[in-house]
Amino acid sequence: MATTVLDPTATGADRRARWRAPAGQPAYARPALLVITVLAAVLYAWGINHSQYHTFYANAVRSMSESWKAFFYGSFDPGNSITLDKLPGFLWPQALSVRIFGFHPWALVLPQVIEGVASLLVLYRLVRRWAGVEAALIAATAFLLTPVAVGLFRTAVEDPAFTLCVLLAAEATQRAARNGRLRPLLFAGVWVGLGFQAKMLEAWAVLPALALVYLLSAPIVLRRRLAHLGVSGLVMAAVSMSWMIAVTLTPAKDRPYVDGTTDNSAFSMVVGYNFLNRFSSLGVSAASTGSVSATRNGGGGRGGIADRETSTNGASQGGQSAGSVTHVPATPTSEARQAGSGGRGGDQDGWSKMFGRSLASQTGWLYPIAAVAIACGVLWRRGRPRTDRIRAGFLLWGTWLATYFLVFSAGSVGGHTYYMGVIAVPLAALTGGGVALMWRAYRAGGPRAWALPGAVAATAAWSAYLAGEFPSFLPWLAPVVGLLGLGAVVLLVLGRRGRGASGGRLALAGLAASLAALLFAPSAWAVQVFNPAYASSGRGAVGPSGKHRGHRSVTSAGGRTGQRPRTGAGSSGETQGAPGAPGGAGGFNVLQDEDRLTVAQRELLRYATSHQGSAAYVFATTGWRRASPYILSTGAHVLPLGGYSGDVPFPTEAQFRHLVASGKLRYMLLSGGGRDTGALSGNGTGNGTGATQITAWVRSACTPVPASTYGGTESAGATEPSGATGEALYRCTSGAA
Repeated sequence: MATTVLDPTATGADRRARWRAPAGQPAYARPALLVITVLAAVLYAWGINHSQYHTFYANAVRSMSESWKAFFYGSFDPGNSITLDKLPGFLWPQALSVRIFGFHPWALVLPQVIEGVASLLVLYRLVRRWAGVEAALIAATAFLLTPVAVGLFRTAVEDPAFTLCVLLAAEATQRAARNGRLRPLLFAGVWVGLGFQAKMLEAWAVLPALALVYLLSAPIVLRRRLAHLGVSGLVMAAVSMSWMIAVTLTPAKDRPYVDGTTDNSAFSMVVGYNFLNRFSSLGVSAASTGSVSATRNGGGGRGGIADRETSTNGASQGGQSAGSVTHVPATPTSEARQAGSGGRGGDQDGWSKMFGRSLASQTGWLYPIAAVAIACGVLWRRGRPRTDRIRAGFLLWGTWLATYFLVFSAGSVGGHTYYMGVIAVPLAALTGGGVALMWRAYRAGGPRAWALPGAVAATAAWSAYLAGEFPSFLPWLAPVVGLLGLGAVVLLVLGRRGRGASGGRLALAGLAASLAALLFAPSAWAVQVFNPAYASSGRGAVGPSGKHRGHRSVTSAGGRTGQRPRTGAGSSGETQGAPGAPGGAGGFNVLQDEDRLTVAQRELLRYATSHQGSAAYVFATTGWRRASPYILSTGAHVLPLGGYSGDVPFPTEAQFRHLVASGKLRYMLLSGGGRDTGALSGNGTGNGTGATQITAWVRSACTPVPASTYGGTESAGATEPSGATGEALYRCTSGAA
């Protein structure tokens, strides 16, 4: 019988081999990639136990983690009454994370950290196959140090999953184009479809780049290329539309109402509410699509989804009812904050928004070198075979960048810095591939040798200008970047004129100085995740994002200007306040206590739960913000009125009265003192919906519950009892309906 002897030394060699670069790659390739990957994990995960999350999305995650029906439909509330105003795909990883680890802010953000590291590795793989190891390492480093990428992958929003999906689609298309194979192209269609589940129609904006690369570079006849693209397109459409079709085919009584619509249609929510409304500045109208925002503003997005980031959050704040908007006086500080956040009054409007300091400081440090790389990559490869791999890569990234650049320039951004993550991808890839291409041209000599010094000089000058837009943040940064750029150009010029070993050393020193000049300024922004004053916000920004020139004040990524958050009744343990306070604007919050309910809110919930009986809901309330603390803390089945905007016609007065008559609903929570009229919901006034009629009916037909029964007091002369939360609970009986 043969005996196998285990060789421990061989095992150790195998283990060491995993850390070594594969054959044909430089010895430093694998260790360098591992270092970049670890740094990415640290930047993305740093402080996520105190990370911010969007309250609206967090409520949905809590609901989705407790019910598979809510998981599939993306229900806002555990009772499955209404969905999100987005497709739920981007929240599926978060809901699974919460199912495993429990509901914590870090559990919401952990999937985005993983998606970020995966995106970086996929980008490295793409660029390595296209332009080589050195280009891939530069691209991965550039992506790692782009501020918006750091902020994006530590934020619980849609774009991390979407960015990963379109990168995987590009990787599959690259494999398909290499040999003209259909199977990888079908996978590309699947990945775009999954990206659609995360970001809807924005995922389709990558299609021109993918289709162009396959059409121009796949080594098969045109007829087969077109046929392959057609089949892949069918697969992509099927995956993209799958959730919408499933919702459409399900009877309305068996599923939640679709938020953002007046007709309970998933297609209206995707096409009208989340797409056409973004382009109202171009005269596009969504009035005929059943979009709530179109109903409010004649097709404009500013009063609806585009203003998601401009309203405060909380259930009740003193005399201010839930969901009302805090109006900040026009002080220099508030003006600076507004400009920094890029909302209304900032620099994120109009066709030039991509060059404004709010977005450019987070995304655009590499604009010049990316533009030079596209020009050189396309022009220098003229006359090559149609299947030329290098030219195809520049066409892929150049078309990707141009398409999304145009989309964001034309559409509404509304303070959502994290939208720019999909712009950071081609910028990083073009930087890596462009530096590699121009370095080879530099070493070869001739007129093309001056492309690299010119690109470095232009990028360093642009970076110094951007850094100079923030004079009170690292005032030395702009001069240092300028000196690095100047030194890099001088070394590159001397390296061309030098001869022998000395010229080679000068050239390598010039290359190193060039990379430093390109990446030093964005890295100064990226490392601000370690600085609590400038750590990332719920909008995906890192470091300062704007300033007010007249007062030289810098606004941090979260819009913070040193204000302390205010907390009060109904704040549910979360920071809130005027826009610009930590976690205050746009419903982004930082968890303060494990229990988000105040004592008064717990007493109110205890009373309503103990008297709920067989009712499906503990109580109904006027808007998602007032329902939010009860759902987040306990998963209580609370029925919110009006959807996200407050203008969704669900439930109607007739539906509400039917719930009461059938015993499915017994209690209604209103603002004390009759303040619900004009402040019914989280983001809107409720005018034009059934919420106003429902509130009026409840006050006239239902019985106020004495506030003393749930921990409140009744003031003499008050028109209705008001508990310690500043809210009034009403009991509605079937006879009243």
